[in-house]
Amino acid sequence: MSSSDLSGRYGRQMLLPDFGEEKQRRLLAGSVLVIGAGGLGCPALLYLAAAGVGRLGIVDFDRVETSNLHRQVLYNAGDIGLSKAEVAAARIRAANPDTAVDVFNTRIDTGNALGIIAGYDLVVDGSDNFPTRYLVNDACVLLGKPLVYGSVYRYEGQVGVFNFPDSATGTRLSYRDLFPRPPAPEEVPNCAEAGVLGVLPGIIGTMQAGEAIKLLTGLGEPLAGRLLTWHWLHNSFFEFRLSPDPAGVSAAPENEAAFKKTDYDLFCGQETGRVKEVLPEEFERLAGEENWLVIDVRNPGEQPRLAGRPYLSVPLSGLENRLPELQGAENLLVFCQAGARSLKAARIISERYSHKTVCSLKGGINAWADYQRRQGESTDHLPGNQQSIP
Repeated sequence: MSSSDLSGRYGRQMLLPDFGEEKQRRLLAGSVLVIGAGGLGCPALLYLAAAGVGRLGIVDFDRVETSNLHRQVLYNAGDIGLSKAEVAAARIRAANPDTAVDVFNTRIDTGNALGIIAGYDLVVDGSDNFPTRYLVNDACVLLGKPLVYGSVYRYEGQVGVFNFPDSATGTRLSYRDLFPRPPAPEEVPNCAEAGVLGVLPGIIGTMQAGEAIKLLTGLGEPLAGRLLTWHWLHNSFFEFRLSPDPAGVSAAPENEAAFKKTDYDLFCGQETGRVKEVLPEEFERLAGEENWLVIDVRNPGEQPRLAGRPYLSVPLSGLENRLPELQGAENLLVFCQAGARSLKAARIISERYSHKTVCSLKGGINAWADYQRRQGESTDHLPGNQQSIP
């Protein structure tokens, strides 16, 4: 690309002190892999492409849902049901033809992570679950790739850079130094359980794009060895300096063979043991059989309701006290909003009654409602047939 072509599109940022044509050409020669094209990944992809990053990779196996649209700004109502990775790639290509886009419409796992990540200069992690975060971190450590981390929880967001030398100490810290051990799944609910304000991941994802641009151009001081948090309600920023995990429990797998043998769901406590997770299709079949007791462990008032099928309302907070009331059922089917609370409830029931068959709806009633929409049905306006345990 000629200098005049560069200045025509990127001239405003090339005017910045210490930026110029050299840094712009670094961006054009650079490559970034974005894990997750959701609330964080969408703004990161948009601004990386707008800045002129030469090649972007998008890893996401999910499809666009209505609930995504208030924060995942690459999608619109006409995209519902389509592949996020494919739609995001088309929008990025339309926004900047200078940027090549690779699509990985697949779940990242120990079998493909090293091969995918190896082809990029750095990784932006926009995932929303701990198994993926640890997996991506460990792959980046093995490959020596910088990792730009971001996360949101209700009104707070975090940004940091891992596997890159801290300018003060020269130390390369990883995600495992921040979180040596993952929390229990039920301790940190996802956006479907806890809620999320659309603007928050937009800002955090844009910050991640800013850190990636620093790493590609060499400008500024990346957030290596530091964690930046922003609280929307108070508009307050805090910066924490990180240090290596002193207990020594945070080591990533030492080689490719060990990495591929690691069960990240098990490590993060998301193994189901005797509890089976069922998809909406199987949930529909089982819920219609007379020998299955269906239990909603959400709080009263959460929507949508389960339509046309009898079920019991037993909020998770009161489940322990109500366990004796479940003795008569041999097969139990548990659901919540997004799957985390029902999985915890199913484990509690299974531990108390080891002889029972206990299943949890994977993805919760959100996944069920999306499945129903795809089938041309609606769950939002039907009252269902709720039965509350007194």
